[in-house]
Amino acid sequence: MSAAGGPRRGVCLVLAAAPGGGKTSISRALLGSEPALSLSISATTRAPRPGEQEGVHYFFRTPEHFAAGVAAGEFLEHATFLGRSYGTPRAPVEAALAAGQDVLFDIEWQGHRLLKAAMPEDVVGIFLLPPSLAELERRLRGRGQDPEPEIARRLEAARTEMQHWDEFDHVLVNADFDATVAAARAVLHAARTRRTRQPWLAGFVAGLLRG
Repeated sequence: MSAAGGPRRGVCLVLAAAPGGGKTSISRALLGSEPALSLSISATTRAPRPGEQEGVHYFFRTPEHFAAGVAAGEFLEHATFLGRSYGTPRAPVEAALAAGQDVLFDIEWQGHRLLKAAMPEDVVGIFLLPPSLAELERRLRGRGQDPEPEIARRLEAARTEMQHWDEFDHVLVNADFDATVAAARAVLHAARTRRTRQPWLAGFVAGLLRG
């Protein structure tokens, strides 16, 4: 709902970053502070990590099952990253937007590009940059769970990912966590008030002018 009480269409807020860029932490903060925002649950072919639950963190699929969904047109977007496939189921996103609910997407640049092509009026993209490559490497090593070859692979993937920063509507350098969260919330709040997202406004303004 809008501030004046009229219906509005929901926002697809895409948050993307290089590995270690902080998008998971920023996503959690946004979800915790924005009740009208929910996380889009992606399907993936990667194995569950400790503590991850089916239908809560991801829909875990075999490569064969995932490919069948792609062929059936069940995904708004799908991409392969570090040898694993990820995709956004179409039906729940379209239902949420129509109901005026905002949806947060934690996806890579390929997914953002496809999602933007599928829903150009609904997608608002934010790309997170690290303050430096040294800090990015420190964050990756600080996880303490990846072997050295995996860290090297993620650093190389990060360089590729950051080359696509200019495809996004908004770019934030994630040097200060609280400041980055505040800036991301500001982007979301501005997107909610876009004129084309509030179809009730024409009638509302007409009523004001008649009065």
